[in-house]
Amino acid sequence: MKKVGDINLGLTAVMLVVGIIIWNIPTPDGLTDQAWHLFAIFITTILAVMVKAMPIFVASVLAMVTTMFTGILTPEQAYSGFSKDFILLIVAAFLVASAVIKSGLGTRIALHIIKRIGKSTMGLSYSMAITDAIIAPAFPSNTARSGVLYPIIRSICVGSGSSPEDGTEHKLGNFLMMSGMAGLTISSALWLTAMAANPTGAAIAADYGVEITFGSWFLASSLPSFVALALVPYILYRVIKPEIKGTPEVPKEASAELDKMGTMSRGEIITGLVFIFMVLAWVASSRFDIDKAAVAFFGLAVLMLAGIYTMSDLKKEGQALSIWIWFGVLFTISTFLNEFGFMTWLGDIIANVVDDFGAPVAYVLLVLAYVLLHYFFVSQTAHLLALYGVFLAVGVAVGIKASLLAYILLFATNWFAAITPQGSSANVLFAGSGYLTTSELYKYGALITAVNTVIYMGIGTPWILFLGL
Repeated sequence: MKKVGDINLGLTAVMLVVGIIIWNIPTPDGLTDQAWHLFAIFITTILAVMVKAMPIFVASVLAMVTTMFTGILTPEQAYSGFSKDFILLIVAAFLVASAVIKSGLGTRIALHIIKRIGKSTMGLSYSMAITDAIIAPAFPSNTARSGVLYPIIRSICVGSGSSPEDGTEHKLGNFLMMSGMAGLTISSALWLTAMAANPTGAAIAADYGVEITFGSWFLASSLPSFVALALVPYILYRVIKPEIKGTPEVPKEASAELDKMGTMSRGEIITGLVFIFMVLAWVASSRFDIDKAAVAFFGLAVLMLAGIYTMSDLKKEGQALSIWIWFGVLFTISTFLNEFGFMTWLGDIIANVVDDFGAPVAYVLLVLAYVLLHYFFVSQTAHLLALYGVFLAVGVAVGIKASLLAYILLFATNWFAAITPQGSSANVLFAGSGYLTTSELYKYGALITAVNTVIYMGIGTPWILFLGL
């Protein structure tokens, strides 16, 4: 099919027809025309990206202007996502990550990691996942953790000769970036305080007589999470097949490179101090009501004042602008789908369907539906607020043990985060790295979600019942 730049004209025409057809389907009972037409725009946008009709940036911009030209959203509503603090945090963290690379600090950190565990690509993947799992209970934001892990992973990739700029992304970066996303889904499910929405879900569960504490959460999630930490990176490794497998010479070469670098430069020292400050401030953000995005922008400002990151560097960062726009647009549309009642309507339909089944079958159907519906969400928190209470109420009504369903749905709110590139704000740095195509993000994201679902339901269900929580 004919292409103009990155646009496949034939597939774009097909998607336009699909969108028009969905738009003109009579509005289902229980929905407003506004909600149905916004859904038509949203689903057409996602399908256009999935079939590679156009890049996610172009599709998102077209979706935004369509919502305004058709009067579904006012300009104020359509632009509202661009001011969200967590989206701005992603942009600032992306720029700080570039500064970490430019200063040489990222390379130094990467070389130290490679020196110690660089004999194996799998070792690198496991080290990142374990590091994330260890720091997760102190970070109530998986987005902030992605801002810590991403520059290190990117530095390892570049230091190993894997970069999207020269077409070598499949040497190592393709695998490690996807592993980084996968690790965040598991670490966020491991701890009550590892993701902002977790405590909110625990509070909702309390309305059904389920008391969830820091200890009980960890106990319930520990076995399936540890199994997932062991299996998911390995399965990704077998499927993605990175070209660099790791050799005994790599640690020696890393050691030699460190000797050449000598002592830390002024830029590295300043960048390191700024990075440490940001991490500590993010850890303390909930306790002292510190805005995470403000921390990231402060760190960026200090780096620019010190001349480590300059306006010239900033002008080269087209990816940061792209991320800000496409994620902001999709988050906005998803948010208003929820506000217009579409998500609750869809949840109620599924809830009515499972009423006809016994508790065991209803349990499986509810969890699978809860996971698959995340294709329509651009926020784990929004998903939880829209559907968690509805699904929990239906499950309890058909005889499912309240505590079992409460825990599994909460874990699912984390394990499904990689199902789409926009499924969590924690994904966006990795998705925008250039190491992964949109189709790869959807394909591998579906794989991660499927494996997590099998592990948490297959192992987590009997484990929770055995614990008697």
